[in-house]
Amino acid sequence: MMGSKSEHEVLIAPNVVIPFRDGVVSRADIYFPGRSVDRLEDPLPAVLIRTPYDKGGSAAIGTYYAKRGYIFVAQDVRGRYASEGEFVSFADEGEDGYDTVVWLSNQPWCNGKVGTLGASYCAAVQSALASFDPPGLSAMIVQFGPASYFHSSMRQNGALEVRFLVYAFTMAATSREATANPGLRRILTEASEHVWDYLRAGPIQPGTTPLKLVPNYEQWAIDIQRRGTYDDFWRRPGFGPRPYYDQHADVPTLYVGGWYDTYTRGTLENYLALSRKQTAPVHVLMGPWTHGGVGVGEAGDAVFGPQGSIDFEAVRLRWMDQWLKGVDTGLGNEQPVTYFMMGAGAPLPAEPGRITKGGEWRKAPTWPPPHAQDMRFHLRGDGALSTTLPQEKENQTTSFPFDPAHPVPTIGGNLSALPLPAGMFDQCNDARFPQSGGDGIPLATRRDVLTFITPPLEKDLDIAGPVIADLYVSSDAPDTDFTAKLLEIHPPSPAHPGGVAANLTDSIARLRFREGYAEEVLGEPGTIYHLTFELFPTACRIPVGHQLRVDISSSNYPRFDLNPNTGGTLGVEPRLRTAENTVHHSPEHASSIVLSLLSD
Repeated sequence: MMGSKSEHEVLIAPNVVIPFRDGVVSRADIYFPGRSVDRLEDPLPAVLIRTPYDKGGSAAIGTYYAKRGYIFVAQDVRGRYASEGEFVSFADEGEDGYDTVVWLSNQPWCNGKVGTLGASYCAAVQSALASFDPPGLSAMIVQFGPASYFHSSMRQNGALEVRFLVYAFTMAATSREATANPGLRRILTEASEHVWDYLRAGPIQPGTTPLKLVPNYEQWAIDIQRRGTYDDFWRRPGFGPRPYYDQHADVPTLYVGGWYDTYTRGTLENYLALSRKQTAPVHVLMGPWTHGGVGVGEAGDAVFGPQGSIDFEAVRLRWMDQWLKGVDTGLGNEQPVTYFMMGAGAPLPAEPGRITKGGEWRKAPTWPPPHAQDMRFHLRGDGALSTTLPQEKENQTTSFPFDPAHPVPTIGGNLSALPLPAGMFDQCNDARFPQSGGDGIPLATRRDVLTFITPPLEKDLDIAGPVIADLYVSSDAPDTDFTAKLLEIHPPSPAHPGGVAANLTDSIARLRFREGYAEEVLGEPGTIYHLTFELFPTACRIPVGHQLRVDISSSNYPRFDLNPNTGGTLGVEPRLRTAENTVHHSPEHASSIVLSLLSD
């Protein structure tokens, strides 16, 4: 059966009051389908987006759904734009979202069914309200959202993602306080424009930046810097549904992610956990996309061809038609996992200056796909990346300096909310990444980057699933970081005479959290520690003649904050010191990376 058609006029009711349980007034714009000047008479399903970014920005999507026979509701979250109350990022979204869904489902113009959609913050608020299982919630499309902001979004294996400090400044400049006071708005806007000057100066301290003028925004920035252990602050539903899976709403849910999105791990973690617990269908769609590029067939310098592009609005409408209107769109017969295998399928014509990957869409009943097997690649003392164990006669260790005053620059990857492009790039200093200096020198030439590489592949290698760094490390510092990056090395070609070192996935881990996140445990200098951490999952074919490489270092800035190496208090320590960090390669301490490979 065909889906909903664009056949209605649209009537807008602006600034409709939706009360929260504590009496705070929120406001929403509601888009009704109608004929001439009248609303349709029969109750209809509602589609809700809750946003901190001004509900007026949802006019196009609201019109789209209202034309197709839905009531669309765009609501400003607590303390933002037209909604009253105090905004504390993510904190109150569970209860407020619950109240909103219940209110909508009880309106005479709603048939009792409410669907939710939205990306990023607007995805996090969906999972937050679903953690309270509100009556009336009937379908969700969670696009680019977290499972736990502590474990793999706001913080990453113990390190802070600096983008959220940038976010604090940006949000402060558009706060209700700034909107009401032109002088304050000017100060906060200027601070947002010069945010890197503040961040380079050191951790944000109370009362030292213009954030002090909006104390709730300042306190949030300080909290995410300093709260390195997994405490009650991070367990609130607004910071991700991971602690609430057992009570999560059992409704049809589509999770949407991208291989170069900042929520890649969280998207698949949510899918895996809830597909096992729910009776309602749970699907996941993983494309070759960045955080702001859903449906687009490129990511950074990588080009995936027309097959990487999709009509994402049609995907969302199909989901809502199936579960809110009962239209048979065929979803009940589809496998739950749809993913894009980068590099598979027919090759694309080469484009100078672009990394032409191509790819194809695949379906699977599970993630990783059922024919995936783990393969361990060892980091050998001679710089090889090999499936065979190192031998006693080889180098047992490789050491490198880590000076936090001169960090390894971020060149692409899983970014958002930074003034840097996300996606796949040749790992060289690049003017598009100002912290790199832009001189074109490969990152691999740095003395603080260790590289481990395979010979040219003799057959295609299909990676699809999680990527795990399993390292044995030591340091002369009481605390430090270790980073791991998986790359595909393209041989020289007419389009790229020097070849390409293309980033596939990466991550970081902070040594003081090697025993978990309940407490911080500093290290003993020279002691060997087993440090295991997840990179972001991926799906990519490495073709014959290309190579796999793993880069190990201790910084990736400004994606992640810098470890001062002193063991001092996180978010407070002003001192920096250089650490000598060591990766071990002996048969007893064989550092490796574990890939999920598809068997023939």
